[in-house]
Amino acid sequence: MSAVADTIAWADFQKVDIRVGTVLTAEPFEKARKPAYVLTVDFGERIGTRKSSAQITAHYAPEELVGRKVAAVLNFPPKQIANIMSEILVLGFPDADGEVVLIGVDRDVPDGGRLF
Repeated sequence: MSAVADTIAWADFQKVDIRVGTVLTAEPFEKARKPAYVLTVDFGERIGTRKSSAQITAHYAPEELVGRKVAAVLNFPPKQIANIMSEILVLGFPDADGEVVLIGVDRDVPDGGRLF
C-alpha cells in the first residue's frame, strides 16, 4: 500500500456517508470467525439504529463501549456475517499491532451528525 491514496474529488468524498452514533449494546459475537462484537448503534430519530460486527475486542470490553460515540460509514451495502446482517462499518485506525482503535469525537455532538 502506498503512503497516500490517489487524489479524489470533493464529490467523491461526499459520496461516503460517515455519521456519529452512540453504542446502545455491545455483545460478544460468538459465531464470528475472528473475535468480534455485535454493536447496536443509535444514529438518532431520522436514521434509527443499525447493527455492526466489529473486530475491536483487543482494546475494548463490551461494557466500556456502551454509551460511547463512534463514527461509522452508513452507505455501504449490508453484509451478512454469520447469523447477523452488518449494516454499518464502524471506523478506527490500526495500532502498531494492527488492532483497531476507534475514532471518537472530543465534544458531545448529536447522534446522526454527518462528517464533513
